[in-house]
Amino acid sequence: MRLGPRPATLGLLLLYAAVAGAGKAEELHYPQGEHRADYDREALLGVQEDVDEYVKLGHEEQQRRLQSIIKKIDSDSDGFLTESELSQWIQMSFKHYAMQEAKQQFVEYDKNSDGTVTWDEYNIQMYDRVIDFDENTALDDTEEESFRQLHLKDKKRFEKANQDAGPGLNLEEFIAFEHPEEVDYMTEFVIQEALEEHDKNGDGFVSLEEFLGDYRRDPTANEDPEWILVEKDRFVNDYDKDNDGRLDPQELLSWVVPNNQGIAQEEALHLIDEMDLNGDKKLSEEEILENQDLFLTSEATDYGRQLHDDYFYHDEL
Repeated sequence: MRLGPRPATLGLLLLYAAVAGAGKAEELHYPQGEHRADYDREALLGVQEDVDEYVKLGHEEQQRRLQSIIKKIDSDSDGFLTESELSQWIQMSFKHYAMQEAKQQFVEYDKNSDGTVTWDEYNIQMYDRVIDFDENTALDDTEEESFRQLHLKDKKRFEKANQDAGPGLNLEEFIAFEHPEEVDYMTEFVIQEALEEHDKNGDGFVSLEEFLGDYRRDPTANEDPEWILVEKDRFVNDYDKDNDGRLDPQELLSWVVPNNQGIAQEEALHLIDEMDLNGDKKLSEEEILENQDLFLTSEATDYGRQLHDDYFYHDEL
């Protein structure tokens, strides 16, 4: 069942799976509109071992590490955390853990431990075998042909990430392959891939009709279904910044690449709204410590994860 238009390449699906599942996560995070703090801890503390480590950390040690993190978020050292400081910290946290994950994946994919990941090694890790499709021969089976197209697009992204044309990707190139949104030289490729997928008339833009994909209104229905109304609203209010009824390449980029800045700003505003006791639109250390549990179940500390990562609480950061 089609739930809404999404970039349909395997590479982008792998990179942005969290975005595709955002609606379900929102339901779990705010059931009946009520904020569920324990979901935050479960969501990014992750596996049970990490939750156990969080519980083992004593209250005083939690406070010591938290105070260290607060000082680092306070970039101008004025004793208060603003929306901008919180947002920038959360975005930095997103990038840090994305890079850490990519580094861990690199070791897993590099089967012969030679410091590079070849296309064959990538296939073996992903599919347990080397897959090689003919670029010019379509398959009769619809599902197999769909997979062929996705696999070929992944191969193109792999080749684009390989700047030195070596036999495989080094760590920096592998990060570009896994997270092209973080690497400038991959931006044009991401845009072109999205245009190939969605720009059906080849005019270099994505119209609302192209944005909605293969949706056609049921002739017996009086109005569009709810998800279509939501997608139309996103097109008009979130992506089409110049209001010309179509997405240009830069506007398209804001659709196919997850907007971590927007997510970080929302979380920063949420924290200030919940924890700002005197209404000055910023947080003091006292206000944070007064609401320590809330702060430790937020993206500002990656749901408590930063208290176990000396990259964040170590004094020399």
